[in-house]
Amino acid sequence: MKVSEYILFTIGKLPKGFIFTYTDFNTEQNNKEAIIKALNRLVASGKIEKLSKGKFYKPETTPFGKLQPKQSQIVKDLLETNGKVTGYLTGFSIYNQLGLTTQISNTIQVGKNVVRPKFKRERYTISFIKQKNTITKENIPMLQLLDAIRYIKKIPDTTIISACKRLLAIINKMSQKDKKTLVRLALKYPPATRALLGALLETTQNYNLTEALRKSLNPITTYKLSGVNSVLPVAEKWNIK
Repeated sequence: MKVSEYILFTIGKLPKGFIFTYTDFNTEQNNKEAIIKALNRLVASGKIEKLSKGKFYKPETTPFGKLQPKQSQIVKDLLETNGKVTGYLTGFSIYNQLGLTTQISNTIQVGKNVVRPKFKRERYTISFIKQKNTITKENIPMLQLLDAIRYIKKIPDTTIISACKRLLAIINKMSQKDKKTLVRLALKYPPATRALLGALLETTQNYNLTEALRKSLNPITTYKLSGVNSVLPVAEKWNIK
């Protein structure tokens, strides 16, 4: 089978929106240049799309045009290395999924233990948030929630009061085990995040989980979140004003 035929056959089996590179193809000759040329010819013919240098995908076509790949696909090389989780979608990428905003951003934020400068990938800006906790597949939902609490003032197209109401609803639905994990992970977040989480947990009557958070805070430090006491009656107990 010719290289071009092999590539076309392999691409046909890939799901739409799946991002691939020349390394995903294995020919007997392992001819990198031939593979790249064949991929570029497929781009020119409209059979596949080029996301960025060396990255391609098979687009899904709708009556409204071609769809972009999912954000997790666009940055999948930043989320996993050799089968190990090394990053996770967060920030603007997740606020919409959590129901904190209806806005969708062209900035994709990635949480990682080691960050790098932001960069462009096609129409997206990729930026990074430093995560001090070990990142695992199991704790990613908690890390995403803690990031939302940490950056609550930066969530677009919403208010702090509305965001707190939504966070209360999310926490209410969490299992006791996940809430305990949330508190443990929060201990490596800034004091303002710990204070707000403590107020959220107390408001949802999870008093037994807040002691570690309270002990971790300086009792004379205050945190400014205007109007938050209207939805978190215990806010002042956590020095949130």
